[in-house]
Formats: sequence, C-alpha cells, structure tokens
Amino acid sequence: MYTVTLGEFAALAAASILVGFSKTAVSGANTVSLAIFAAVLPARESTGVLLPLLIVGDVLAVRTYRRHAHWGTLWRLFPAVAAGVVVGTVFLLWAGDAAVRTSIGAILLLMAGVTLWRRRTAARAETPAAPAAPDTDGAGARLKAGSYGVLGGFTTMVANAGGPVMSLYLLSAGFRKLGFLGTSAWFFLIVNVAKVPFSVGLGLIDGRSLLLDALLALFVVPGAFIGKACVDRINQKLFERLVIAATVLGGLQLLLR
Repeated sequence: MYTVTLGEFAALAAASILVGFSKTAVSGANTVSLAIFAAVLPARESTGVLLPLLIVGDVLAVRTYRRHAHWGTLWRLFPAVAAGVVVGTVFLLWAGDAAVRTSIGAILLLMAGVTLWRRRTAARAETPAAPAAPDTDGAGARLKAGSYGVLGGFTTMVANAGGPVMSLYLLSAGFRKLGFLGTSAWFFLIVNVAKVPFSVGLGLIDGRSLLLDALLALFVVPGAFIGKACVDRINQKLFERLVIAATVLGGLQLLLR
C-alpha cells in the first residue's frame, strides 16, 4: 500500500467524503478532492487511486437521481467524449505532472470565464439564464455539445477533472437542478467505468491503489448521504454559483501547485 502518514490519510478521507458530496449535491466540487489527492500522492498515480472512488460515488448518485437523466443529451455527448478520452490517453503517455496540472487548471478557468460571460450577456438581454427545458437542439447546441464533450473527455482522462467542464455545459444548456444531477450521474458512471481499462493499461490502477481505495471508499458513502440531505436546501441560483465557484477554486489549485 502507499505509505502515508496519519495526517495525510485524514486528508484523503476528507477528500473522499467530498467526492460523495459532490456526486449528490454540488457537481464539480470534487476538483478540491482532485487537488488534495495530487498533493498527498504522486500526481499521476493519484488519478488511478481517485477513479474507483469516483465510480463508487457515481453508483450512489445514479441510485438517487436515475429518473432525472436527459438521455438525448447523453447520446449527443458520448462520441465527442470518446474522442477526448483517446486524446487524453495519448497526452498521458508523454506528459509530466506539471504539464497535466497546468493544462487542466487553465481549461477549468477558461470554461468558468466563458460561462460567466454568457450568463452576464443573457442577463443584460433580459433573457432567462436557465430556461425551463434544456437547450440541446439545433446546430449551435450540437457544436457546443461537441466542444464541451471533447474537453470533458480529455480532462476526465488526464486528471479526473471532467466534472467542472460538464457542469458548465449542463448549466449553459439550461438544466435545472434535478435534471443536472441525474444527467451528470449517468454520464460519469458510464464514462468513468469506460476509463478503467485505459487507466489499467497506463499503470495508474494496480493492486496497491485498489487496496487504498478499499479503505477510502468507506468515506465516500457518508459524503453522498450528506449531499443528498443538503441538495433540497440549496436553491437554483445558489446551486449554480456553488458549481462555478468550485470550478474556479479547482482550477486555481491546479495552476498554483
């Protein structure tokens, strides 16, 4: 098993609780978990330890929000995401830890800036920032799904950081809270399971990492229940602000490390 001090294990346990919380409450908040894992463990190896924990959180999220998924959006995203995963795998074959952190941090901050600019433009035009039904039809919507899909696939493969990218896409498409959580739950369960063979092939998942996962998974479950208890108390506007704030925080942490 990885050699960690008691304090480092406590930090990983807290990050695992946040993984569960992010899956059932504020998607994108697990970028903080990503930064903690990368700080305690070697950056490349930390992605292999974190992936099975994310899958545990995904299973719990699907059990909670499985009826609220928008499958038309999912089918539109998957081809672009698959392309992004392949590009991310190639990138990992030669990129060092510093290149991975800098690339992902820059992408997260760029996506957050674009989303804030679009929402401010919509507010000035007196158009709703979050329409009642998701805007996933038309050429513009398909182009946006493709671009976010490639970025989401790339970031989720190289650093398990696809959550903020896809969160920003779902917000920009006008998803309300439950539709947002249900669609993202199914999306990441399918994508994260599909990433496992790539991660094993890259040597990021092995017996040592799975042994640590077996301990940390115990902390993901209470985090998911805490998130489910909190999500009904978070209104839509606060929910969206928390998602964007988590994205910015995660991006800054990656860039400043």
